[in-house]
Amino acid sequence: MKSSYELAMERLSKDSPVTRLTDKQRKALAELDSKYAAKFAERELLLKEEMSKATAKGDYEALAQIEKQLLSDRKSIEAEKEEKKEKVRTGG
Repeated sequence: MKSSYELAMERLSKDSPVTRLTDKQRKALAELDSKYAAKFAERELLLKEEMSKATAKGDYEALAQIEKQLLSDRKSIEAEKEEKKEKVRTGG
């Protein structure tokens, strides 16, 4: 007799089967992670420089805007990365 956990896992695998990634796909996913981490780090460095200038001037309104921009950039970079990773996973 199967446990409720085993039954739930069977139902889950029917709804969304587990896909195995090839070595090529794993490598492509790792490259995307690396590329987009570098892309965000570059953007972060640029904005951190602007943040320090705004702080030195005492312009806290500009500082808040820059922080919002950094958050927005992070979200858009992450979304772009996930979109490309999904294409790799599906083989597209």
